[in-house]
Amino acid sequence: MNLAPLEIGAAGALLLLMLGLLGMRIAYASGLVGTLGLVVMLGWDGGLRTAGTVPYAKGTSYSLSVLPMFILLGYLAHYAGISHSVFETCRRWLGRLPGGLAVATIFAVAGFGAVSGSSAAAAAVFSRLAIPEMLREKYSKALAAGTVAAGSVLDSIIPPSTLLVVYAIITEQSVSKLLIAGFAPGIFTALVYAGIVMVMALRNPKIAPRTRRYSLNEKVASLPGLIPIVMIIATIFTAMYFGWATPTEAGALAASFVFLLALIKRTKIRDFKDALLDTAKLTVVIFTIVWSIMIFVLFLGYADLPAFIAKWVQSMDIPPLAVLLVVYALFLVLGMFIDALGIMLLTLPIVFPLITGLGYDPIWFGVIVVKLCGIGLLTPPFGLCCFVVNSVRPDISLHTIFRGVMPFIMVDVVLVVFLTIFPEMITFIVGGT
Repeated sequence: MNLAPLEIGAAGALLLLMLGLLGMRIAYASGLVGTLGLVVMLGWDGGLRTAGTVPYAKGTSYSLSVLPMFILLGYLAHYAGISHSVFETCRRWLGRLPGGLAVATIFAVAGFGAVSGSSAAAAAVFSRLAIPEMLREKYSKALAAGTVAAGSVLDSIIPPSTLLVVYAIITEQSVSKLLIAGFAPGIFTALVYAGIVMVMALRNPKIAPRTRRYSLNEKVASLPGLIPIVMIIATIFTAMYFGWATPTEAGALAASFVFLLALIKRTKIRDFKDALLDTAKLTVVIFTIVWSIMIFVLFLGYADLPAFIAKWVQSMDIPPLAVLLVVYALFLVLGMFIDALGIMLLTLPIVFPLITGLGYDPIWFGVIVVKLCGIGLLTPPFGLCCFVVNSVRPDISLHTIFRGVMPFIMVDVVLVVFLTIFPEMITFIVGGT
């Protein structure tokens, strides 16, 4: 029985979704389905040859080189002790606010996000760093763990963001514009998170007792701990915004700065080795996933499925906002079962042409997608960041952690609605790039 290309494409998309929901790793599932689909349409020789060109073609893409630079930056910053310095500064300046330690944790994680870009890494680091401090001050376990888990999601949107870079690669958008566009929503989210914590602490002071008061001299003495973060943000943001450097060059400059800082702090040779090895391991994992999904995207292109779906939806008498809300719901539901990178790689090849075909800005949509994926990192039953916190702090149950992140999830949903109503919050800053 001969199947039309569209039918083969639809069958492949459904098979990939099914394999993802069954727990098969996205790199294997997408590569397998994409290669199989190309073989069905082009024959064994043509299909395998076509699929085989993808790793080299994408591996030599300059856009991908930004990922190892940002990953190296994050690991060097961690081993250089930047996260501890930032947390200590935030604690001294913000600790006397209602819920001050939790507020300090949120801003410290946001600062760490400027050198990390990995939510899982942030959750692990601050589970060891901030949760013991909050529990020592008699904070509730739910607030302490929930703050760390939710705060770590900020790293997925505050540049350098791995998810924004992957979105740019899949959709062929400007990496610089997407990274710059993530700054304002990321900072705004951190401020709203802090506000929610303060409201909860004022309503129930027992969950977040006031901490000791630091003198002005003690506060000022902690400020040098912020210098590396400020320098990194200034380097990355200004270099990309004014076009002085590509994202890769900006990441390399920032990584060089952190490397020199680590030398000044006399970081151990073993820590440098671990940073390089961790960077290589994570880079290989992400590159493999990207190569595999691009094979699947190539297969969908041959099947003409994305263009067909976009034209079909546009021909229907459905308001664009209704289509957008359905896409939002799709991301939120998938986020309960699949990791953020997997969601993007599964959905964007089909969803992106549909959304841009309806007239929505691709840069704005990229930030929204990352926000939705961030919600998925928190939602039960498989919220990755909650599981990371639990793995570091097994004394805090998953039920308690999920209870702690619920206020932040509700806030994030409201923020997505706000950013949908006021897209200028995202797009204004890239207007001149």
